Amino acid sequence: MSYSYTWTYLESNPKQSKRLIGINYENFIQLIQSAKKINEIHQENVSEKKTLLIRPGVGAKPKLLVEDQILLTLIYLRQCLTFQMLGVHFHVSESTAYNYFSYWQDILSNALPPSLIEHVKNNGENEDELSQLLNEYELIVDSEEQAIPRPKDYEEQKKFYSGKKKYHSLKNQFIVLPGGADIVDVVPGERGPKSDINIWRERKDIFNSEQKFAGDQAYIGESQIKTPHKKPKKQELTAEQKEENQEFSSLRVFVEHAIRLVKIFRVAGERFRLKPDKYNSGISTYCGLVRLRR
Repeated sequence: MSYSYTWTYLESNPKQSKRLIGINYENFIQLIQSAKKINEIHQENVSEKKTLLIRPGVGAKPKLLVEDQILLTLIYLRQCLTFQMLGVHFHVSESTAYNYFSYWQDILSNALPPSLIEHVKNNGENEDELSQLLNEYELIVDSEEQAIPRPKDYEEQKKFYSGKKKYHSLKNQFIVLPGGADIVDVVPGERGPKSDINIWRERKDIFNSEQKFAGDQAYIGESQIKTPHKKPKKQELTAEQKEENQEFSSLRVFVEHAIRLVKIFRVAGERFRLKPDKYNSGISTYCGLVRLRR
């Protein structure tokens, strides 16, 4: 079995890697090695739990090499092609393309910690030390919404309809370091109508009570979160307040940059087409890829 044309192209043109799959070629090779190790452990666990009717190594062979299966997955995440088109491109059926994607997307979500907090947990590092380290910074918090297909049930429609965006959506909260140096925490898959401040309130206990944050006007009323000056009713902000808001905005904008990087993976920026149970692991995967590419 030989590699696909796309794999051969990427080997010959590694500088095109970010445009094609969202990460550079070196990170891509590193990711393949990590994913293979996790896959081996997964396969061993599966073998221990089931009774084999045929000896190992016998049976239907995969139609694509593992490297091409992972490449197919990343191309979907970056380009958001249809599985029919991916199947044509890799010379497999539409259902096979989807099965490869579904399998490896779950593997990638385990291989790529979506945030600094998850990275520390997964590696068994000291979470108290991280909390103390984060206290030295003013973290930046913001949320964004992604459109989803309108639910068929009317009651479900009401649960997910965002009056702000005028469509049905899911909301994700991001917390980043100053300058957008890393994603500290991500909360995926909240209902679109849920307010930003309520999402934060349900999550804030994982942080030290002295931790400081910076957010937009959606977070006004929380003592831990610094917010811009709000224009008084029927009044204007002073020149000094406008200047302070402008300076504050220049610092807070880095969370918008982080969200933009996540949306480089078009499956995160366009209407979500996959099954709802794939949403949270999907957001985790995109964030993990963004952290990998830094």
